[in-house]
Amino acid sequence: MRDIAKTLNLWKKHLGSVPEYVWEQRELEALILADNDLSSIPEQIGQLQELRMIDLGHNQLTQVPASLGQLPHLADFLYLHDNRLASLPAAFAGLTRLRYLNISNNAFGTFPECISSMASLIELRVTDNAIASLPESFGQLSQLRELHLRNNKLTRLPDAISALRELRQLDLRGNPIEHLPASIAELPRLEKLDLRWVNDFVFPEWIATLEARGCAVYY
Repeated sequence: MRDIAKTLNLWKKHLGSVPEYVWEQRELEALILADNDLSSIPEQIGQLQELRMIDLGHNQLTQVPASLGQLPHLADFLYLHDNRLASLPAAFAGLTRLRYLNISNNAFGTFPECISSMASLIELRVTDNAIASLPESFGQLSQLRELHLRNNKLTRLPDAISALRELRQLDLRGNPIEHLPASIAELPRLEKLDLRWVNDFVFPEWIATLEARGCAVYY
């Protein structure tokens, strides 16, 4: 259980900007700034070297500081959902210990390549953006268990999806999917494949193979 003294919860305080006193609290492990009408986060957040969890969701951010990618202990959660982000700094590739990332409900048209370097990710949420493709480097996320891609513009997934041997849940709802690699049927731990609201997709025979082995397929 996290030490309350090392958590600063400023959720929904109508701040408009981050108070300067926040950057003086160098022992913080959890920082919650969600729902505060924030349009920017200073690079000073990189001074909080002990942070393990950050919540910047439900704001008006169009960019986030590169210094976030240099936080050595950021491993638990990074919430960036419900903002106006269209890209992430390349420095985010340094977040190799991060286990949970949420960038849903933003303005991403391209999948941020830096995410492929976050080798410890267990859960990734990228719903409600405008992403049309995933890079082959996506296969580097070998620890991923949950992948949520609902309501994007994906027409296919890369063959590299076959490298996600720990994947349990794959949510593709609301995408214009045209083709899925047959290797999905060989993912040994897949428990749920959600293909609801995927129009005009011709379901391949291997879907039956998944269902026969106990994977729940929704369509």
